[in-house]
Amino acid sequence: MRASWVHVTYDFTAPVEKVFAYLAEHENLEAVFPGTKIRRLSDGTDGQRNGVGSARELRIGPLLPFVETNTEVVPNEKIVYKITGGVTPLRNHVGIQVFSPTPSGGTHLDYRIRVSSAIPGITPLVRTGLQKGVAESLPGVDRTLAAT
Repeated sequence: MRASWVHVTYDFTAPVEKVFAYLAEHENLEAVFPGTKIRRLSDGTDGQRNGVGSARELRIGPLLPFVETNTEVVPNEKIVYKITGGVTPLRNHVGIQVFSPTPSGGTHLDYRIRVSSAIPGITPLVRTGLQKGVAESLPGVDRTLAAT
């Protein structure tokens, strides 16, 4: 079971606080993962709505839903999450979003997702889909943030 990484970077025009707040909201992630339905399951156990322990259910098309839980949240800097439940062929899946200010007052997002599966052929398929989907969705998120 060999792990592979998705790596997407994007520079938003909006400031870090605005981009972080938008991407921290579980429900807004439908804009980042096309074709995925997301439902909040719980708020954070650290006193933050989207903090450590907050969880979401993801359903991709006809596949059975799975659960992702935030394991580390540093406001305006970093969000780390992992799959914690449900039926999925993915193993040791983790997502890491790192936010930093750009010289122009915007936000640089460095987004890495570790993908692995014991089922042959799943890892490259998921990696390719995530890489393309996330990279193509972020300009739309940027436009949404600019309009608010």
